[in-house]
Amino acid sequence: MNTESVTLRVLVIALSVLVIGYIAACAALYWFQRSMIYYPQPGRQGPPASLMRLQAGGADLAITVRPHEGTKALVYFGGNAEDVSGSLPQLAQAFPDRAIYLMHYRGYGGSTGTPAEAALHHDALALFDKVHAAHADVVVMGRSLGSGVAVRLASQRPASRLVLVTPYDSIEGVAAGQFPLFPVRWLLRDKFDSGQHAPRLAVPTFILLAEHDEVIPRASSELLHGRFAKGAARLKVVPGTGHNTISESPVYFDALRRVEAGW
Repeated sequence: MNTESVTLRVLVIALSVLVIGYIAACAALYWFQRSMIYYPQPGRQGPPASLMRLQAGGADLAITVRPHEGTKALVYFGGNAEDVSGSLPQLAQAFPDRAIYLMHYRGYGGSTGTPAEAALHHDALALFDKVHAAHADVVVMGRSLGSGVAVRLASQRPASRLVLVTPYDSIEGVAAGQFPLFPVRWLLRDKFDSGQHAPRLAVPTFILLAEHDEVIPRASSELLHGRFAKGAARLKVVPGTGHNTISESPVYFDALRRVEAGW
């Protein structure tokens, strides 16, 4: 066998290995993608009076609640690794005149089932409808992953205000930036395309960004902001904060307090 034949054979084998490895990597991204999106957290133990159960689509969901009489309420959807019950004290201070409902996604905090975009959207609709039956004025709030749940919900239900914390235009866009060599568009099942729903929203929307967000690229958040109708969404950057520390800033807390007054 001459030198040229050996070289060609080596190149063919190397190329075959690369192709097989690439296909295997694509398959791994497809099959394990939800383990990279959702990080279920156990819920904190609280008094039974602070927990409500909601039956939705075959799942038994845990909802942390701060009851309050009156027409006003807030429904909150948290991040992908958040125990939402930990956000209750701050939200109760920021919205003292509202009943507060925090959803533990499927698989999180005592909720049954497995998280997926379609299931979370179905659950969000069920929770909003239950809350809205008792409170005519419902603010919908979503943080990080929950911003996608909140935007889609507000496009289909009569929220009085929409609050988005460290939101993205779409999970697909964020993932494409993180995995530029892979066909994310074809592999991703849960795309959370907030940008698709934003143009249809007329609800007053308040967007809070972390100045140094290391998880959601600023470009993605600003792209989402630009998709809302002119004047429908206001944006504020919370200085000196990161993706997971934004809620520790007094500026963040003050902004939440001002939502009631239209910012």
